[in-house]
Amino acid sequence: MDISVVIPLYNEEESLPELTDWIRKVMLDHNFSYEIILVDDGSNDKSWQVIMDLKKEHPQISGIKFRRNYGKSAALNVGFAAVQGDVVITMDADLQDSPDEIPELYDRVKNQGADLVSGWKQKRYDPLTKTLPTKLFNSVTRSMSGINNLHDFNCGLKAYKKDVVKSIEVYGEMHRYIPVIAKWAGFSNIQEQVVQHRARKYGTTKFGAGRFIKGFLDLMSIFFVGKFGKRPMHFFGPVGVISFLVGFFCTVYLIAEKLISIANGTSYRNITDQPLFFLSLLTIMIGTQLFLTGFIAELVSRNSTDRNNYHIERVI
Repeated sequence: MDISVVIPLYNEEESLPELTDWIRKVMLDHNFSYEIILVDDGSNDKSWQVIMDLKKEHPQISGIKFRRNYGKSAALNVGFAAVQGDVVITMDADLQDSPDEIPELYDRVKNQGADLVSGWKQKRYDPLTKTLPTKLFNSVTRSMSGINNLHDFNCGLKAYKKDVVKSIEVYGEMHRYIPVIAKWAGFSNIQEQVVQHRARKYGTTKFGAGRFIKGFLDLMSIFFVGKFGKRPMHFFGPVGVISFLVGFFCTVYLIAEKLISIANGTSYRNITDQPLFFLSLLTIMIGTQLFLTGFIAELVSRNSTDRNNYHIERVI
């Protein structure tokens, strides 16, 4: 099979017939063998009934329904587990992504060797309350991930090699950082394609302001797990030791200063009357806690069932 299209959705009953017809037209025009996987993320409208009706008409369509709303990441992860196509395309169900982009995305993955191609909506039809925070998060993500050639990490329209989606796990709010997850999994050929952004035709957006806070926390998680997941002591250990040593040497300095003052018969302040003493104790305690955290995390990591789960590209 050439292409698997994964579409997570929540309350999109109006757009689904139009979207699937559009995808079918593109596939037929280019003679692609394909499947469309619609993942209903606990919709409370008639979305699932629409999916069942579409399935009767078009055997290439399949549906997965959650009992409740778990989020876009969960929907994508389940969809990725079900795909069979050589190239996997993801897009949103609100008709803001154009299926006409699929042939070029397919070509860049299948024939030009890209591991992942992420869409970039240069011209957007979203309000400033959404576009400005998005630009900020994209800038921070580029800086932290080192993927400097992507302008929009969160674009729903993406294309992947099948190996990519079978090698990564998406959870929480991490769907917006899939390129970062793919990079940590060893897929380095990550490219970008300018795509059309269409104004929403039906319904309203399903994302609130809280997604930015969750997204930032997930970015921190990805950065830490990707770099130190199998060696947490390499992160906590050095920071803890430095903090402990700073506090220890400051305490030694205060004690030595008092002893020298006594020996010279000069006036001195009690060690416990000096703010530096309490700051030193604080850094010693923080250093000890960080070191112990790293030690415990190391034990947990070494006893994890996937401690030796590495992504192997090929064997001869």
